[in-house]
Amino acid sequence: MISTKGRYALRVMIDIAKQDAGRPVPLKDIAERQEVSKKYLEIIMHDLVEGRLVKGSSGKGGGYVLRRRPEEYTVGEIVELMEGSLAPVACLRSDSDPCPRYASCVTLPLWQELDVLVHDFLYQKKLSDLL
Repeated sequence: MISTKGRYALRVMIDIAKQDAGRPVPLKDIAERQEVSKKYLEIIMHDLVEGRLVKGSSGKGGGYVLRRRPEEYTVGEIVELMEGSLAPVACLRSDSDPCPRYASCVTLPLWQELDVLVHDFLYQKKLSDLL
């Protein structure tokens, strides 16, 4: 399940892309348009800046801008930055311990197929598709 953090991050990225004025978009304005608390958005924006998806500037005229054009972002990279692995089961996560039943698990192919479907779906969708 995608958390509010992942969903709001996607909405924020869309919001910034829609402004397309070449000027930083103030967090206060994003919070008002998205009806999300400024405090919660500060946490999300910190992660987006750390993940190098947006640039932030402070002071008068400060705010956030996209680092790339909207068509250069995938929904998958945004969501995965905020959520971590989107693998449907722990044994498919790259950071998990090897599962002792991996070789004999009869449900593994199902989970692998779902993992590919989710990954491919989210990574083929561009931020620009949502504008």
